[in-house]
Amino acid sequence: MKIAIIGAGNVGGALGRSWAKAGHTIIFGVRNPAGGKTKPPIAEIGSAATSVVVPDAVRSAEVIVLATPWEAVPDVINAMGDVRGKIIIDCTNPLFLNSEGSLSLSLGSSTSGAEEIARLATGARVAKAFNTYGFENFADSSYPGYGELKPVMFYCSDDDEAKEIVEKLAKDLGFEPVETGGLGMARSLEPLALLWIRLAMRRGRNPNFTWGMLKR
Repeated sequence: MKIAIIGAGNVGGALGRSWAKAGHTIIFGVRNPAGGKTKPPIAEIGSAATSVVVPDAVRSAEVIVLATPWEAVPDVINAMGDVRGKIIIDCTNPLFLNSEGSLSLSLGSSTSGAEEIARLATGARVAKAFNTYGFENFADSSYPGYGELKPVMFYCSDDDEAKEIVEKLAKDLGFEPVETGGLGMARSLEPLALLWIRLAMRRGRNPNFTWGMLKR
């Protein structure tokens, strides 16, 4: 699959490296391929990855993965150009620092970041996924010693094909994909990401933990 990853920071880089190992072709979409502040890991990935400007990445890919900071989303979507019919996987979270200096969500209950992206990206088929952990778990999802239990990747979308693609890409990273419903369920998945971040930062914890699902 040709995957355009918009954003080449920690999350985009980790996803790109891991999907390239699974056999996918990675196209990083960045503002300035020649000398931007954030450089995609092209040399590390090798011939399976390229770096181009955002609209070129979008045009040449089968699926678009949005992995930018939340505040960059409107400009990035505008730069994408025509995305009608395209599948966009939203990995972002609408985070901001509140007056107390702690992280909070700028959207919630009546809408979500994913729903706002669907509104901005006219005609695109949007899925929410790969947002509930830090980049460390996208670089390596393996937790040995837990038998057949795999870390869970929750996702949601209103589009069946988008759901199928997310499920495949989650499995390629070593996750157990769990569909949660339509895109409105992003109103639950984004707070779940905030919970993960707060737990990872609390009392000397680290990001090396994931959600799991036990079944009878």
